[in-house]
Amino acid sequence: MKICRCLTEDGQIHYGLHSSETSGIMQVLEGDIFNSLKPTDKYLKIIAYLSPVAPPNIFALGFSYRKHADEIGTDVSPYPVVFIKANTSVTGHDTNILLPAAGPDHVDYEGELAVIIGKAGKNIKTSEAMNHVLGYTCANDVSARDWQFEKQKGQWTRGKGFDTFCPLGPCLVTRDEIPDPNRLSIRTMINDLVVQDASTASMIYDIATIVSDLSHSLTLLPGTVILTGTPEGVGFTRHPPLFLMEGDRVTVTIEGIGTLTNAVQREPV
Repeated sequence: MKICRCLTEDGQIHYGLHSSETSGIMQVLEGDIFNSLKPTDKYLKIIAYLSPVAPPNIFALGFSYRKHADEIGTDVSPYPVVFIKANTSVTGHDTNILLPAAGPDHVDYEGELAVIIGKAGKNIKTSEAMNHVLGYTCANDVSARDWQFEKQKGQWTRGKGFDTFCPLGPCLVTRDEIPDPNRLSIRTMINDLVVQDASTASMIYDIATIVSDLSHSLTLLPGTVILTGTPEGVGFTRHPPLFLMEGDRVTVTIEGIGTLTNAVQREPV
């Protein structure tokens, strides 16, 4: 099932079936996304796409593709490198990424596959990890590199945590529709330029390993979002560097899920 979460014409937030054939209209679903959602006979106009879930936590991986680690010049860790993004950084499909008034001038893109947890767990065995996955969505781990590497002395939280720096969407695709999340094409474009073109088959850690490893540090709650890392091609490693500019349009497309699109604007002051 492809599930979107939207603000609709009645002024309410609803879950609905996502379909490219009924653009702008969704069939409303009722029930609990973590237990059972059922289609209704109600159709509503979509006013705005929201993130597929309102996550209690957002965990993200660094250096999970070998070629990305190589382009940065860092060694690959035997364990996933994990950081946290602020919940307030979440935004949805077809919304704006805001270049912050705080002054980041080197704002970068990172197209990623996001895993959404559906069942709580702690110390989950790798063999059981996929039973805790609700589904998947597209993500963009937007990063202010000047804050990440210079102003915060290598601490990533602020540079990756500005408002709108975690676009998610356009929909959540349930686990049963993605037989092998470790073999999905992933592509990022800035306007008409392809900047990342890879496959999740190139990830160092598979999805089950990532979920299990994280659960040995903390309890994974329903709705938790895990950004699984970005492939090679990010902007700050290019010559010359390629950073997001006002007026740009960023798209992240993942096989079997869809395309997450966000325009880039400067934050009003």
